[in-house]
Amino acid sequence: MGRLVMHVDMDAFFAAIEQRDHEGYRGQPVIVGGLSGRGVVSTCSYEARRFGVHSAMPMVRARRLCPQGIFLPGRFERYRAVSREIFAIFARYAPVVEPLSIDEAFLDLTGMEHLMGTPLAYARKLKAEIREKTGLVASVGLAPNKFLAKLASDLRKPDGLVIVTPENMRAILDPLPVGRIWGVGRKTEQVLQRMGIRHIQELRGTPREKLAAAMGEHMAAHLLALADGQDDRPVAPREPAKSIGKEVTFPVDLQSQAEAEQVLLELAEKVGYRLRREGVKGRTVQLKLRLGNFKTYMRSRTLPEATCYDEEIYHVAQALYQSLGICQGIRLLGISVSSFDCDAELSLFAEQTQKKERLYAAIDRIKDKFGERGITKAQLLRKNK
Repeated sequence: MGRLVMHVDMDAFFAAIEQRDHEGYRGQPVIVGGLSGRGVVSTCSYEARRFGVHSAMPMVRARRLCPQGIFLPGRFERYRAVSREIFAIFARYAPVVEPLSIDEAFLDLTGMEHLMGTPLAYARKLKAEIREKTGLVASVGLAPNKFLAKLASDLRKPDGLVIVTPENMRAILDPLPVGRIWGVGRKTEQVLQRMGIRHIQELRGTPREKLAAAMGEHMAAHLLALADGQDDRPVAPREPAKSIGKEVTFPVDLQSQAEAEQVLLELAEKVGYRLRREGVKGRTVQLKLRLGNFKTYMRSRTLPEATCYDEEIYHVAQALYQSLGICQGIRLLGISVSSFDCDAELSLFAEQTQKKERLYAAIDRIKDKFGERGITKAQLLRKNK
């Protein structure tokens, strides 16, 4: 047997967790995302999809299409916790797992023939364990490569299981619209349609020179390879994050320095907590500020010593913000920390920092148990009230 790749994609992940956790939401159109006028849909249940709602849709439009929907802001700490449970299951089924997002991953099953029995039985076993351990439903695709596996997992959602083989590959690919090819966005699809290419079979039969003239040699080669079911990319574990950050877009533009600095305090608290959870410290703090006209400012400062402490991150971000001299019309603020220091990570409990470490260790234990809002600063509590 050659390569064997599995793609697992959780069905309506955020909405499914809400329906699992709240009996009254089951069977109802649940829509999770930003609830402000500028918010977008993150995920919606299949009941909501019947009204035309889909992810990345403006929330305003989703409310018009499905006024009877249950609209939720999302509990992302909860979703991340469930994601960790699911990825722990993946790790027991494959030696190499490549996360794509919080709710989907590739598993490389190559060479596991004697351990798994049949690929079909193995996939069913994985789906059953996910359902048993988490109460959630996954769709699975099995194929000789990543492109075909990802495409297969999406063909019979929800609760799908599709196996693509060299023998049935063209029968599955040919009738599909070119927009189903991984990486073909709206603009590329429109270019292809203007050329009379609407289905993958038509794309595969198009001369390379014709495609290259319309969209370049590299893209032409890429599209023709995928249309023929070819994809040589390996399944590879994700590289460690190079930065950790958090940003927020406001439903109404901020109009004062006090408002902006309070948001920066909250962002610094979230970023510090995530750094400590990852066990890293960073030397570079970056501020991102976007105005209502979408003009964006990025400012950063590199510190002499790496940090993962909320107040240190906040004071640097605050100074960067004040250097811009902008108080009104702020649409977005963000803080990130990068340039991770391996030596700082190893000396996390150095004698001179023990008092601070004990304080943050106590704070983080509370957050781990009760979520990021389990403990916070008094002025942020007053703001939220």
